[in-house]
Formats: sequence, structure tokens, C-alpha cells
Amino acid sequence: MLFAVDVGNTNLTLGVYRHGELVSHWRLETDAAQTVDGWGVLFRNLFSLAKLDIHDIDDIIISSVVPQLDSSLEKMAQLYFHAQPLFVTASVDTGLLMKVDMPSEVGADRLVNSIAALAEYGGPVVVVDFGTAITFDAVSADSEYLGGVICCGVGISSEALFSRAARLPRVEIRKPHTIIGTNTVDSLQSGLYYGTLGLVDSILERMMAKLGTKVQVVATGGQADIIAPDSLYINEIREHLTLEGLRIIWERNHKATDKK
Repeated sequence: MLFAVDVGNTNLTLGVYRHGELVSHWRLETDAAQTVDGWGVLFRNLFSLAKLDIHDIDDIIISSVVPQLDSSLEKMAQLYFHAQPLFVTASVDTGLLMKVDMPSEVGADRLVNSIAALAEYGGPVVVVDFGTAITFDAVSADSEYLGGVICCGVGISSEALFSRAARLPRVEIRKPHTIIGTNTVDSLQSGLYYGTLGLVDSILERMMAKLGTKVQVVATGGQADIIAPDSLYINEIREHLTLEGLRIIWERNHKATDKK
């Protein structure tokens, strides 16, 4: 079995694949202070609750945008799973042709999302990932990673308002009942929701015009289910897009290793 791990700034997404099928998955908060043994105990307990045996894991693939956790995750994989994990970087064979100035600067999660969307929908395709940041990534019909856009996520915007404005409370991020709020909480929720939605659609409109042909747009990430349904341009919401991308990249590199 394959254990796929995506480490984001806010969330940790985990998935277990058996013969290419996702059999268990989890989404947790990222703990930047987690230790080797902390990871090991956490994963062992999750596997136990799902009635999975960690000894059945043959391989591990990791995408991470939190570099300070890479070492502890690698040691955890070696100690608890007896496996050497594959970390997704620009040097790993993803099948994408990198058409950006500095391929090494592209986040692993953006590469993984792009390859999953390309495999599922073909190109041109744009991926919108609603995470700590909202990222937009464009891939051509010729498997070229063209680059994208990075914006503040809705959570960051909410925290900025709360921390800088003494009289504004923290609010739940959700779709408000009406665009015109009749109290402070409703007004904040309206601004966060429709402000983010307007930002997303404005960027997508310009990206699609730049790409110049019919473009598939797919959304993923922890807040995709909140914002994406009202987008004018997002066609699909894929909760497990990142995990699928990790599986595809692992299979591509695993087959290449087998041929050697």
C-alpha cells in the first residue's frame, strides 16, 4: 500500500492507497513542532482506528511546504514504516514541462495539484487551491506548467481584520444569508465571502482570457466547498485532488525505477 502525505501550512492531508484506490484519508491541523515519535504515534493511532496495519505500507510519498518538518517526517518514515519517503520537488519526474523562471520555487502542492488535474481533465486546465493562500495554477494542453497566481487565503484575511481592528470579532467563514449585512458579524462574513469570491472569479476571468481556449477549472483545498460553488468559472470541486496527484507521481516514478 501507498501512504500519501501532503503537509500544508494550515492542514495535514493524509491518504492510504491500495492498488490505486483511496481506502482511508484524514485532514488534520499542521503542527510545526511535531516530533519524530509524535508523528509515529499519531499515524499509528490513525491506522489502528481505520483497521489498517502500518506494516502493510510499502511506500510513502510526501509533498511539503513546511521545510522544518521534512526531517522529522523522513525519520518517522524510516523508523515506523521502514520506508524511505519520496519527497516531491522540482527535480522529481512529474511529467510536467516547467515553463517558469525558477522551477525550484514552485511549491510541491502546486505541482501535485497540477499533475492530478491534467491527468483527470487534460489541458488547458487551471487549479484553484483554497488553502492558507489561494493559489491558481495553469497547465497547457502540452503538459506545460505555465505558472500562476498566489493570493491571501480567506482565513488570513479574516485574522488580519480581527487583529488590526479592535472592535471587529472573529467570525465563522461561511456564505452569508444576504450580501447586505444588518449587523457586524453578517457584514464581516459578507465581505470575506463575496470579497474572496470576487477575487477568485476576477483572476480566473483574466487567466482564461490569457490561455485563449476553453479551459477546465477545478478547485480543491480546505475551503473550496465554501467558496467554489458560487464561482462563475469553477467547473469541478475535487476534495482529494492533491492525494490523487501524489499517487500519480509515485506511480510514474515507481514504474521508472522498476524499468532500471
